Amino acid sequence: MARVVVDVMLKPELLDPQGQALAKALDRLGYTGVSSVRQGKRFELEVDGPVDDRRLDEMREIADTLLANPVIEDFTVTAD
Repeated sequence: MARVVVDVMLKPELLDPQGQALAKALDRLGYTGVSSVRQGKRFELEVDGPVDDRRLDEMREIADTLLANPVIEDFTVTAD
């Protein structure tokens, strides 16, 4: 079995209210030096057989249609 990881993040030009709230909370808790936080999602898919280019293309299609909203999110697909 192989693992494919899909990381999904809001596009950089969009506001991230959860990330902003986390950054403020860190400051209130005394953790200094963190100027920005972006919150995202990580999916780990266990797949049968080797992860070749065809399989990665299939995983990108899954990410584009099911795991991410391509209008507001970017994603990366990597074999682990």
